[in-house]
Amino acid sequence: MPTSDQNINFARYQLIPRVLIFPFQSDSVLLLKLLPKGGKVTTWTGRFNGAGGHVERGEDLLAAARRELFEETGLQAKLSYCGMVIVDTGLISGIGLFIFRADNIKGLLTPSPEGIPEWIPFEHLQEYPLVEDVAIILDRIRRMKNDSPPFCGRSYYDGDEKLNVIFS
Repeated sequence: MPTSDQNINFARYQLIPRVLIFPFQSDSVLLLKLLPKGGKVTTWTGRFNGAGGHVERGEDLLAAARRELFEETGLQAKLSYCGMVIVDTGLISGIGLFIFRADNIKGLLTPSPEGIPEWIPFEHLQEYPLVEDVAIILDRIRRMKNDSPPFCGRSYYDGDEKLNVIFS
């Protein structure tokens, strides 16, 4: 099928693909304490999130997740696809967030310009300033069994600019 038959219409809702990776080890998860972007403080500066970022042209999701994990933490791992959340930004473009769990961690943990990595015990997550949807997504991942299908969800901003997640 030629590109012209793909029915691409820029007036329709578009998704920007991103990956989000949560490394697990024992009873802890590795999260990044987010740093200012280019010296600019954002709403998420100082909050904790998984490693991740944009899928680049020519990459598949797994390659993007491996690259982002290494760039942001210095680690390599066995990655398992957990699910997808479509983030409705309220704009013409939303975000297709493809979520992975990382196990069998190898490498030397290093900070990056994105953030400072920190192993956080699951029992202490509520004590940390997390990006709004992180606790909900981590809970969903932790409840998954080896034979669980990937989850699907939708995330949106409420009137207070807080991110909410609903799973199908």
